[in-house]
Amino acid sequence: MIAERTTTTSSGVVLWSQSWGRPGDPVVLLVMGANANALGWPDEFVEALVARGLRVIRYDHRDTGRSTHFDITAYGVADLAADAVAVLDGHGVEAAHVVGLSMGGTLGQVLALDHPGRVRSLVLMLTAALDVDFGAALSGARDGEPGGLPVPSSEVVAVLAHRADPVSDVEAALDRRVAEWRVLAGGELPFDAARFRAWERAAIEHAGTARQPSAHGRAVPVPVERGAELARVAVPALVVQGAVDPVNPVPHGAHLAGLIPGARCVTVPGLGHALPAALHPLLVDLVAGHVSAAG
Repeated sequence: MIAERTTTTSSGVVLWSQSWGRPGDPVVLLVMGANANALGWPDEFVEALVARGLRVIRYDHRDTGRSTHFDITAYGVADLAADAVAVLDGHGVEAAHVVGLSMGGTLGQVLALDHPGRVRSLVLMLTAALDVDFGAALSGARDGEPGGLPVPSSEVVAVLAHRADPVSDVEAALDRRVAEWRVLAGGELPFDAARFRAWERAAIEHAGTARQPSAHGRAVPVPVERGAELARVAVPALVVQGAVDPVNPVPHGAHLAGLIPGARCVTVPGLGHALPAALHPLLVDLVAGHVSAAG
């Protein structure tokens, strides 16, 4: 069963979302990374979770897909987390197992701190802890001045710098997006360019534009001091670290898990900063197993 919905927040932001699965099954809220719409979670990945007896909700962040777009980014990352709560409200869900990827993992941490009653468990994938200044990490990578934890690779910095370049048509936009994914995927597994191209084509068709969003990079970040608050997270947490993640490299995952009481970190061989089809079965096993153990 698939149902689409739009929800309007108290501040007037319209959020598009989609629910898959049976109403009585445990709810998993998928929270995508920065500047990516709901289809950043491929249909195949969602279907595999539903096949494990889960009800799955994915949604478009503001400034992506079919949700509200703004002329000026006058909001913060905390507002993006509050949007996730509004999505749950729109589907009549009191609390969900939150699965966040990249910036979505940041939002998952904020949700557990600011809206603890809405979170049953956390799966934080390919992300960094709240005490990591990602903007400073990018600057350090550009300037060759790494900080304490590893910074994004020079290849990531180079490919992200071209996101704002104009493109002539959809095929040119797809060429650039696939080239970006080739770098983000980490280079250890064979890269399925055709699959990533199909996923990005679906994301473009869903959004109705080939323009690549960029607003989230200008959102007010969460103060790094909030990282210390993760010590009060009381729900079961699983951190998924990509062994070849070029954005948040090893040991970012272990560092994050160390801040959350009882959290477990699993490092996945061959996993970069992407969701390659070859690793969907393993990642689905990790998510479904964690949800089942969390109850």
